Amino acid sequence: MNVKQADIYFENSFKGKLSVPNGEVAIGSEVGTVGPYDMLIGALAGCLYATFLDVVEKKRGRFDTAEFHVEWEKRKEVPSTLKWVNLKLTIYGSVEKDRPGIEKAAQLATKYCSIYQTISRVAEMSLELVYE
Repeated sequence: MNVKQADIYFENSFKGKLSVPNGEVAIGSEVGTVGPYDMLIGALAGCLYATFLDVVEKKRGRFDTAEFHVEWEKRKEVPSTLKWVNLKLTIYGSVEKDRPGIEKAAQLATKYCSIYQTISRVAEMSLELVYE
């Protein structure tokens, strides 16, 4: 059993703190805080990247760094779930021979990332892979 825990504290306003064993995040709508969808998109990118790294390692692909740029839109209807999410994954410092493995890893990451799969139940998802 792999039980996790988090504690979330809120003031009598939309200002709070998420505490997990490895750190804390300020929640809110003010500068220096993150909102619910910000955390969801961060969780999506984090899960997708961790899954991507696992596959790249197995494929013995190499690169220096990576960066996500994510855009999304919420529906106007209630509940206002995500309508679409576009992820752009930029890979820096790869060599041509590693790119087929990197591309396969990105494709498999969308298949095996549980958060990507969960969000894809309500939103149209896309992942663009770019090399620089």
